[in-house]
Amino acid sequence: MDIKTSLFTGEQICLAPIDLDKDAEIEAIWTQNAEYMRQLNLEPARPLSPEQVKKRYTEIEKEADEKKNLFYFTIRLRSDDQLIGFARIYWIGWTSGFGLVQLGIGDSTQRGKGYGTQALSLLLRYAFAELNLHSLAADIPEYNLAATRLFQNAGFVEETRQRQAVYREGRRWDLIFFGILKDEWSKRNGRHLSRRTGPSWQ
Repeated sequence: MDIKTSLFTGEQICLAPIDLDKDAEIEAIWTQNAEYMRQLNLEPARPLSPEQVKKRYTEIEKEADEKKNLFYFTIRLRSDDQLIGFARIYWIGWTSGFGLVQLGIGDSTQRGKGYGTQALSLLLRYAFAELNLHSLAADIPEYNLAATRLFQNAGFVEETRQRQAVYREGRRWDLIFFGILKDEWSKRNGRHLSRRTGPSWQ
């Protein structure tokens, strides 16, 4: 993939499509990192081979094409097109205008540099300004303090809490749902968005 085909561009990163072959090799390496997988998923961490990652990419693209309730992006550095993570909007309910969001910086050498903040900002702009969604949510286990800070700094607020819903490391943790409304995002970003009656893709 050439960087010029990127979908959205931030100061240092861009959101772009999947490169089926090259990205699978890189993400397979990320799955060897148990701590990254622990922060990302509620399921037990399981390393994946490049072929398994490629199969998952194929399933993602199929779901996006057929159900149209998933938008999946890679996160790449603008400087050299390096893949460093992913971002997605999923489980979209077009009638209610609701969706879930998730992102991860898989390359450990690129964490703590503000790339997650930039990626989330681009993702929110796409969800609210382009897809015309009404609200977004993120489900985060209480031990993932970095993700909690990231979403709170972007304007998400705690909406519900499933007490002791996650079992990890010999104890139970709460699963916290953070949410943000389109109007809240608009006010934070100084945007005056027109009110449509339906999603922009119709």
